[in-house]
Amino acid sequence: MRLEKRISLITGAAGGIGRATALRFASEGAIVIATDIRMEACNETLSLLEEVGGSGMVVQCDMTHEEEVTALYRRITECYGRLDVVVNIAGGDTEPAADVTEIDYVKMSANIELNLSSCIISCREAARLMKSQGSGRIVNMSSLVYRGGPNQFSYSAAKGGIYAFTRSLAMSLGHYGITVNALAPALVEVPAFVAALGAERWEMLRKECAARYPLGRVATPDDVAGCALFLASDDAAFITGQIIEISGGARL
Repeated sequence: MRLEKRISLITGAAGGIGRATALRFASEGAIVIATDIRMEACNETLSLLEEVGGSGMVVQCDMTHEEEVTALYRRITECYGRLDVVVNIAGGDTEPAADVTEIDYVKMSANIELNLSSCIISCREAARLMKSQGSGRIVNMSSLVYRGGPNQFSYSAAKGGIYAFTRSLAMSLGHYGITVNALAPALVEVPAFVAALGAERWEMLRKECAARYPLGRVATPDDVAGCALFLASDDAAFITGQIIEISGGARL
């Protein structure tokens, strides 16, 4: 059990990657705090955890609202008194496929708030807890488009910001025994994205990407969850400030 009794917060736990990560952590003995804005789906995640013998609790939280994030961490402190791991997965692209001349200020701001600002505030609260403990693991969710991506301008900027912030935080928190790393997946087959595109468009995109990736397929939520588990475990005790590309070799 690589995470035996470790108090672990997973944001975005109702989504495909968040749910897979929560389940992997629970299978390794973690006590999981699952949070998402979608309470019903988050409760489904908790039920799945319990089916595999996991334990924890669900807290509804909109990660774009600072007061809700601080309340979330306050509740963790009251219930457990510590936090060993946080995986900041909550996010999404609010302005996909935008031409640079058509960037919308409201959608752009929402992308920055949903992906970057929420991560920064969550890490701030995690650092306050972990510094007093002298230990902790922080795993942030970037994306392969942190390198840049055509027609994903504000999303790429937010995910690139997460990488820069992760490196800065790793420099700041290392001497407290806290590691900070980021994940950068390529295309991941998550139910919400498949549903949004529709089966036919998704299949076209999946085949096109799989043909370009050296490993010949797109990622699954479990591919991402496995990397998050590694970074949260003692196996990665001497790894910090890194961005791990979960890409099947895309953009080599």
